[in-house]
Amino acid sequence: MEITDENGNVLPKSNEESKRIVAGVLAIVLGGFAVHKFILGYTKTGIIQVILTFATCGFVGILSLIEGIIYLTKTDEEFINTYQTNKKEWF
Repeated sequence: MEITDENGNVLPKSNEESKRIVAGVLAIVLGGFAVHKFILGYTKTGIIQVILTFATCGFVGILSLIEGIIYLTKTDEEFINTYQTNKKEWF
C-alpha cells in the first residue's frame, strides 16, 4: 500500500518503528497526563495538555480519549507518516 501526502505525491516508506499501539493505549488510559504526547516527542504540546487538564479539572482528558481511538484505527504506515514523520501534534 502506497502512502501519499495531501497533494497526491507518493511518500517513501519509513523504516521507523510505529508507536501507534503504545501511544493509543496511553492516550486512552492516561490521557489527561499527556503521556502519549511525550512518547511521540511532542514535549511542548504535552505540557500544554497537562496544564489544560488541571485548569479544566480533567475535561481536556476527553480529547485524549478521542486521540487514542484515532491512533488505534490508523494503520502503522498512516500513523508513522502522520504523527511521527510529519509531526501532526493534534488529532
